[in-house]
Amino acid sequence: MEGILPLLKPRGMTSHDCVFKLRKILRTKKVGHTGTLDPEVTGVLPICVGRATKIAEYITDAGKEYVGEVTIGTATTTEDAHGEVVSSKVVDQVFSRQQILSTLNQYIGEITQIPPMYSAIKVNGKKLYEYARAGIEVERPIRTVTIYEMELLDDRDHFEGESISFRFRVKCSKGTYIRTLAVMIGESLGYPAHMSHLVRTQSASFHIDNCYTFEDLERMSEEGTINNALLPLEIGISHLPKIKINDKVAEKVKNGAVLDKEECGVSIPNEPFAVFYGDNALAIYQVHPDKPSFIKPVKVLRIEL
Repeated sequence: MEGILPLLKPRGMTSHDCVFKLRKILRTKKVGHTGTLDPEVTGVLPICVGRATKIAEYITDAGKEYVGEVTIGTATTTEDAHGEVVSSKVVDQVFSRQQILSTLNQYIGEITQIPPMYSAIKVNGKKLYEYARAGIEVERPIRTVTIYEMELLDDRDHFEGESISFRFRVKCSKGTYIRTLAVMIGESLGYPAHMSHLVRTQSASFHIDNCYTFEDLERMSEEGTINNALLPLEIGISHLPKIKINDKVAEKVKNGAVLDKEECGVSIPNEPFAVFYGDNALAIYQVHPDKPSFIKPVKVLRIEL
């Protein structure tokens, strides 16, 4: 059994919980997730099964899309709706649609974020949320992430009230904290804020409309049709550049050989790329760091066709 299973992660489960449950449903141990989703966040969680676990990192590293809701007026310990309120301020002004749009637009491009204390990032070998639960504040590493798109999902012309909430859609790079982005939006508007709702709608090329629930998968397992839920591993790396090779070069690729660029007979990308023989991805290669006229394997995916 191998392939990628696009799971619709339910609220209340960690990504590891999902893997544990799927090992039982699929009756196989070789199962891995492609990046953590907070327990209270629902949405797309691609699961790699069998040989597809080799490409998990490439799905994790790909872009994500979320639909979130920011609430202006209160901030919490966890930066979401599940933490304790640490500051609040009555919203005593009316925001125009243009003010909200301008605020969202200012975050498009490269931005820096400080990860929330309640996150799984490790500092000195210990996860931040472990420090947070012990009441210990530690210095957190600043990270640079990219926001590709931001869209306001609210048709109001004016936003008013003692607290204000609105939804937005964001396409972003790996490592972006939408909770922190919600706080940053509030700060730009002059108020404490938190993320009051979040759904991951896309991860790499996997969209929420094509995901399976646990109920779907349990039913399919009983019916003996569970393999229908598994997608080819090639879909998981469809966002990478790719080259196609002939059968002579394919034998070398399957053996993990270092190749002269000229052997491939095609233009070679400067970033990691997938090597295809027909419709099958054989390996992921990159330009050799010490010998720029050669390419070297990063992952060999198939040794037989």
